[in-house]
Amino acid sequence: MSAYLIVDLDIKNPEAFAEYRRDVGATIAQYGGKPIVRNGPFEVFEGNWKPKSVVVLEFPSMDAIKRWYNSPEYKPLIAKRQSASAANMIAVEGL
Repeated sequence: MSAYLIVDLDIKNPEAFAEYRRDVGATIAQYGGKPIVRNGPFEVFEGNWKPKSVVVLEFPSMDAIKRWYNSPEYKPLIAKRQSASAANMIAVEGL
């Protein structure tokens, strides 16, 4: 069953984040993931949520997301992302 990683991303340092962006795609693909939303226009219909940008990645399963997030390929990139941005991130299984 597909699973989705949903990220509310606030980029604080665009130059440093560009390094992360350059390297992260290969790690996502390695674990079967693909971007389906990347910083597209959005509208908040209800609530107080004020995301800066929204990213949604699709993976084959929740297990694939966990393997990617905890992988030796992605681990060093987490520090890069966190130093260049602030994020809220959740994973959810599809139907």
